[in-house]
Amino acid sequence: MSSSPNLYLLIALAPLAGAILAGLFGTGFLGRPIGRRGAHMITILGVLISTIGSFMVLGDVLNGHRFDGLVYTWSLIGNTPLNIGFLIDPLSAMMMVVVTSVSLMVHIYTIGYMADDPGYQRFFAYISLFTFSMLMLVMSNNMVQLFFGWEAVGLVSYLLIGFWYTRKTAIFANMKAFLINRVGDFGFVLGIGLLFHYAGSMQYGDVFSQADKLAGMTFPGTDWMMITVACICLFIGAMGKSAQVPLHAWLPDSMEGPTPISALIHAATMVTAGIFMVARFSPLFEHSDTALSFIIVIGAIGALFLGILGIIQTDIKRVVAYSTLSQLGYMTVALGASAYSVAIFHLMTHAFFKALLFLGAGSVIIGMHHDQDIRNMGGLRKYMPITWITFLIGTLALVGTPFFSGFYSKEHIIEAAGAADVWGAGFAHYATLIGVFVTSLYSFRVYFLVFHGKPRFDTHAHDAHGGHGHDDHAHGDAHAAAHGHDDHAHDDHGHGHSGPPHESPWVVTLPLVLLAIPSVIIGALVVDPMLFGKYFNGVISVLPQHPAMHELAEEWHGWVAFGTHAFTTLPFWLVVAGAVVAWYCYLVNPKVPAKIYSSLSGVNRILENKYFVDWFNEQVIARGARCLGRGLWQAGDRGLIDGVIINGSAKLVGWVAGVSRRLQSGYIYHYAFAMIIGILALVTFFVLIPQ
Repeated sequence: MSSSPNLYLLIALAPLAGAILAGLFGTGFLGRPIGRRGAHMITILGVLISTIGSFMVLGDVLNGHRFDGLVYTWSLIGNTPLNIGFLIDPLSAMMMVVVTSVSLMVHIYTIGYMADDPGYQRFFAYISLFTFSMLMLVMSNNMVQLFFGWEAVGLVSYLLIGFWYTRKTAIFANMKAFLINRVGDFGFVLGIGLLFHYAGSMQYGDVFSQADKLAGMTFPGTDWMMITVACICLFIGAMGKSAQVPLHAWLPDSMEGPTPISALIHAATMVTAGIFMVARFSPLFEHSDTALSFIIVIGAIGALFLGILGIIQTDIKRVVAYSTLSQLGYMTVALGASAYSVAIFHLMTHAFFKALLFLGAGSVIIGMHHDQDIRNMGGLRKYMPITWITFLIGTLALVGTPFFSGFYSKEHIIEAAGAADVWGAGFAHYATLIGVFVTSLYSFRVYFLVFHGKPRFDTHAHDAHGGHGHDDHAHGDAHAAAHGHDDHAHDDHGHGHSGPPHESPWVVTLPLVLLAIPSVIIGALVVDPMLFGKYFNGVISVLPQHPAMHELAEEWHGWVAFGTHAFTTLPFWLVVAGAVVAWYCYLVNPKVPAKIYSSLSGVNRILENKYFVDWFNEQVIARGARCLGRGLWQAGDRGLIDGVIINGSAKLVGWVAGVSRRLQSGYIYHYAFAMIIGILALVTFFVLIPQ
């Protein structure tokens, strides 16, 4: 029995219903008949329904069922309908399961994490609304609905980043996210517009079926391939949403929002929307090697250089945030290598272990009474055993430890980059290799400083913390100084530290345990069907001239052989090297990082200012925009519009009226004289004109 469109509607609309009820009747908008308990029960029920339905749909898809149908026609442009519809295939079914299952864990976790927050009901309404928006994005069968979901998740992200709206840093962060995403969305709209213009349809199927025809067109007035322009425009949208260089600067600052949304939006779902979109549009991207080269280079830069920034962070959430930026770069490299299935595979495994790490970081923050500075921690293993073991599992998955989920996806990305046949693949291969060491170093640095070593939470002795031997608060970036933005702002409501650390309540630790399970086993379970089986057949297109997946398939001999072989490969020893360096520097000899810091002051200045991207955005782009706006206001608005068009026309009318008043004297002989002059002028005119 195949799933019906009614089930698809139920999956999408159940979280929306929960969001509406909790938002309207739990926040005071229409009174407060729904209390705190009612708000979380309603929204969790809605997401639970969606989760169960998503697993049913996945099972149905595994049995060979597909659906591409219309729900209703929203509007007409001429004879072109703009439809709302669903495309249920292996890609969307997998995304539905990831979105709903991670969202369910986050909803349960939020009960404990936000227990004392006055915006409790509002928060549940927001995250449930986000789940609906993300489901509409991944289930869409046309570009209109895709864009609706794309913008809706951006809107809810804006609301959640600025959830604590009384803090200036939160308002600065959500405005920054909003503006940077608008840059990407401008390119996204242009890409959709180009495809609509040349394909004549918004439906995926209609556009993809014309891929060969679109690949033969040139952009008017140039010799550029039209499909290259369209694909690069689409990817610019993905750069904003999936935080790729240079549109990445919003994501670290988004940590100003509560930790549950860091896990839901900025690790597992929203930031992967761009990766999903490129994979969905693979029939088009395959026809443009230029676009693929652009993608793989952008991804490689992010995978390496944004990961390096994680090494110097002292806020536990910001380390995980920069890790997310790096892992998104890995996914993007896989897209550029035409290994779309590998990118989606890493998207899925990353969703589980990165959500685990974010929620684990939140559990540490709870136990530390809302202190997020890793320099004030240490020795938490004995105080928070469940958080410790689950955080360790997430760390092992992230760094690519053999047989953990992240190992299977990350290793294949590195191999795909090495096998790719596009410009920039060589750089991407080495960047992802070096990134393995960097990932291991910053991941185990956090792990050792937080859970091992001497407890530091009773002394706050920053000078002996095993970190950099300096106070990062004094070395904030330019915009932090300018805007009062503290890179280590606490995720709290003004709570200080009091009492020893403690394990979090079960509503916090249960999601950690449930997320730890797939973080260990999901990679080995699904790697064979997703990458080398028939799971993505007919969904993802790869042309013969892109050999990466073919070469990976030739070397594949099963998940056990792949895992055991890893112990002889370079990436594994890079993981070990990163862990050993972190262990020595932060547990054995804490003076080493301080010496390195003092000897590399110039490099540290670049890293602490995040490669001056924020400085460039604020001092060059924003200031330039302000100057341009001021010039348009002075010259255009005040000078041309107000001064010439409006005031000038008024002055002209006044001058004409003044002249006219002088002619209206009221004397009859004046009027008679004017008539005689007029008659003479007419007679002269007609006499002088030749007949």
